[in-house]
Amino acid sequence: MLAILSAGIAPGLALLSFFYLKDEYETEPISMVLKTFIFGAMLVLPIMFIQYVLQEENLLHSPFVEAFVSTSFLEEFFKWFILFFTVYQHIEFDEHYDGIVYGVSVSLGFATVENIFYLFANGLESAIGRAILPVSSHALFGVIMGYYLGKAKFSKGNEKIKWTLYSIGTPFLLHGIYDYIIITMDNWIFIIIPFMIYLWWLGLRKVKQAKKVFIA
Repeated sequence: MLAILSAGIAPGLALLSFFYLKDEYETEPISMVLKTFIFGAMLVLPIMFIQYVLQEENLLHSPFVEAFVSTSFLEEFFKWFILFFTVYQHIEFDEHYDGIVYGVSVSLGFATVENIFYLFANGLESAIGRAILPVSSHALFGVIMGYYLGKAKFSKGNEKIKWTLYSIGTPFLLHGIYDYIIITMDNWIFIIIPFMIYLWWLGLRKVKQAKKVFIA
């Protein structure tokens, strides 16, 4: 049990530390980051329940609906909801990169609990694959969500609306594509690896851009 808990928690904490320490100028309070992480973790059971109901009621008629509605929309919307209504207006959200820190935190809170459940059900053999793919992808969706939410925070008028829509729409689209590849393709590993490389490139690019805004 301890081994599974350790394997389930370690990737999320490692990735959270990585992106947290990228904030070189004014790091966020650990208490706020931890609170956001816990909020993300608390989303797992309600979302799993909704997904179970959708499946039992036979509302998932196609792989597209399963990937983009049952998984991507539900997970990204609720993570975005937490960010928007608990962090976005907070006094500690005072620079562009903060959006990335909190986006990663809520995403990895969710991914960590989901990962623990999966490892309990399927064993430690899948721990490395889970760390490389689902946990990392959640972190990167959080980077992108937080990046655009940070742009919205410090924009006005139509620009604020545009970046707010980007903050939910972009991770939703990327997450949906990720799941659709895995659900529909027999040799999905050959597609998902290039897609993950793209996600890492995009995520690290957003990190760099957010830090440049602070310097400017």
